[in-house]
Amino acid sequence: MGFENEFLYMRQTTLKKPVSIAGIGLHTGVNVKMTLSPAPENTGYVFIRTDLDNFEIPASVEYVSHCSYATTLLRGGVLISTCEHLLSALRGCGVDNCFIELDGIEVPILDGSSREFVRMIYEAGIKEQESPRRFFRVLKKVEIIEDSRKISIEPARNFEVDCTIDFCHPLIGRQSYVFELRDGNFVRDIATARTFGFLEEVEKLRMANLARGGSLENAIVLTRDGMLNKEPLRFDDEFVRHKVLDIIGDFALLGMPIIGKVFAERSGHALHAALMSKLLKDSSAWQITEHVHHAFQLSG
Repeated sequence: MGFENEFLYMRQTTLKKPVSIAGIGLHTGVNVKMTLSPAPENTGYVFIRTDLDNFEIPASVEYVSHCSYATTLLRGGVLISTCEHLLSALRGCGVDNCFIELDGIEVPILDGSSREFVRMIYEAGIKEQESPRRFFRVLKKVEIIEDSRKISIEPARNFEVDCTIDFCHPLIGRQSYVFELRDGNFVRDIATARTFGFLEEVEKLRMANLARGGSLENAIVLTRDGMLNKEPLRFDDEFVRHKVLDIIGDFALLGMPIIGKVFAERSGHALHAALMSKLLKDSSAWQITEHVHHAFQLSG
């Protein structure tokens, strides 16, 4: 479909034209229409609530509200929920600037992965803009540890994620995956990995008025010794790949492509947000640069 060299762009990018989709929210169960539109240089990703007089919420760490089962942004009392799969697709496909119009509180869950969002980006096409692309370069290691859960980011030549998960379940167990974002491999290796949950957890979520839109169409639902879905796993290690997808989406809230390596073990949205906040508070740990000669090369 023609995005093999998107990370060779040294100038910023946006979409060529608007593209729309409709779907149900995972937690609200409410239908929502979403339109991705071209945005000017240096805009980043901006959510626009068309049902609330086009109120804008930038996709920024500054506006992260709570992160229990999804990443939620809050500005001026207005929410955008479950934004991580869409942000992962935009960052993974090399889109720098995009307006995201929604007529509801939650980004549609679609099939529980980033696949349909990638299709939207393909349909719209990507165009280069005039301004140079800016990179968020990590200069020193920053880490957060909470019992057996930990996450860190450190200097690297590119953007990499080294993720490990550990669940006492026959389909999962301990899985690790190392991903370096390059050559359009997000689409091939990460985008189609679906979100997952445990049946007993889903029942508790519904009692808490969450997961109201959840179904076998948009999540892998695990029983004690298997899964309810008829569709087979898309990868043997689909579970850890989806965690990588979540990390890419959450770290897109830093506002630009990252040059650094994330190590995550048993992490989740709240830990991702905590690490980004800690990183940003230490001005000696990062810099913004336009000159990254070795980043996103095809080889070498």
